[in-house]
Amino acid sequence: RLLTSARRWPERDRPRLGAVSAFGISGTNVHVVLEQAPEPAEPPVAPAPDRVLAQSVKPFVLSARGAAALRGQAARLGAHLAGHPEVDLDALGRSLGGRAALEHRAVVLAENLDTLTAALKAIADGTADANADVVLGDGGGARRPVFVFAGQGGQWPGMALDLWRTSPLFAAAMAECDAALAPYVDWDGATLADVLGGAPGAPGLDRVDAVQPALFAVMVSLARLWRSLGVEPAAVVGHSQGEIAAAVVAGVLTPADGARIAGLRSRLIAGLSERGGMGLSLIHIS
Repeated sequence: RLLTSARRWPERDRPRLGAVSAFGISGTNVHVVLEQAPEPAEPPVAPAPDRVLAQSVKPFVLSARGAAALRGQAARLGAHLAGHPEVDLDALGRSLGGRAALEHRAVVLAENLDTLTAALKAIADGTADANADVVLGDGGGARRPVFVFAGQGGQWPGMALDLWRTSPLFAAAMAECDAALAPYVDWDGATLADVLGGAPGAPGLDRVDAVQPALFAVMVSLARLWRSLGVEPAAVVGHSQGEIAAAVVAGVLTPADGARIAGLRSRLIAGLSERGGMGLSLIHIS
């Protein structure tokens, strides 16, 4: 039956079917058949790793073509939150981070609804400079970032553990890396968290076969967190185990393949270092 106006679509003992036809003036025709999706046995529950950050500070990104438009956007979002205080702040932050990045920008750092609404009001009123939770910027000449994954040397004891505790998404990525690395590292049963935290009996970050796989895991997990917040790289580059992380982030290697290469490569380098070394000689030339 061809519909010319909205009407009720009663439920029956079979899935509902419908069709939509589109006829282009140039002769291109499209016909789509739609079928009612089956009802889930139980209401879907979002997995814990879907939460980017736990109850801690979260970024809420706004951007617009002009300063007045930015203030108006902040006012509209504040009004929406006033009428919907039950909003999921994690979902809101992810949604805002995925929108177009226009020239005039503001980022609100908030851990609860009250802080967020107060900061939005400050932006809308033009008093954001006096609000410590707001960062204003002009991205008119901004370009997409490049992710640079370094070699070893920038590590420190306890690295990434705070983020592991506060970001379920980052924690899930680190757990995946830990499981993927396990068959290829010789850590005497220690976990990735043990290595990063300097647990008794765990290999230290001064060992190349510990620090390189650990850095690989941190870099891959950080990239996943950045992307979940809407930060997409124009390119990726890397050095040493950073090359492996860059290849995973670029999609050239799977995370499992990257973990295998990082783990086995670090053990080979550790074996070579036991039989050799490097020296530096300073020669004075007059």
